[in-house]
Amino acid sequence: FVAEGLKVVRRLLESDFEVVSVVLLEQWLADFEPLLAARDNLPVYIVPRPELEKLVGFPMFQGALAVGRFPRSRPLPEILARAPRPWLVIALDNLASAENLGVIMRNCAAFGVHALVAGETCSSPYMRRSVRNSMGGIFKLPIVESPSLFAALHELRGLGVKCVAAHGSAKSLTLARADLRGDTCIVLGSEGHGLTPSILGACDEAVSIPMANEVDSLNVGNAAAVFLYEAARQRGSM
Repeated sequence: FVAEGLKVVRRLLESDFEVVSVVLLEQWLADFEPLLAARDNLPVYIVPRPELEKLVGFPMFQGALAVGRFPRSRPLPEILARAPRPWLVIALDNLASAENLGVIMRNCAAFGVHALVAGETCSSPYMRRSVRNSMGGIFKLPIVESPSLFAALHELRGLGVKCVAAHGSAKSLTLARADLRGDTCIVLGSEGHGLTPSILGACDEAVSIPMANEVDSLNVGNAAAVFLYEAARQRGSM
């Protein structure tokens, strides 16, 4: 996968992820030198700006790129077994926008989410725009790319995790009335249509964010932030 931008490349180098190579403008070499020196035999390419822009196909305002290697895939129970209780998980159904996925990962890192489950119909969390919009949050967040989100939710419920659908309907609880203090998975749906019926049916309850002025939904990244803040507030970490 590709990491783009000064902060994201720096956070990749600071992480435990394997780094394949780095491309920099010469002006950034001294700033990155300590992190580069800590990586054995890491290829580093110093490229003039016109050549870098030709290489990537668009104007580069920051002039820093790196290629990282996907981390080893770990089963969800293994990830949670190493996490402190109560667990907090985010699951994504049919999310199309790489930018929104990146924002959600940034939110997850900020609010201490223990794992993110991307369903089979989601964009990959490791797309360039997802990694960039996560601002390096992806390097602090265990990720499971599930071949079946439906099965993953049933697995979570089998572990005692309550699956909460972020979904507005007549039967929904409002967010302030939802109990997010125990082991919880918050399930978010697509930008256009929300959760698919099968995934909604696999959840324990539906919860909505109250809104004014006849607004019926928020951007999914904003909705994730609202849910995660409320979970953190109920758990006493905010």
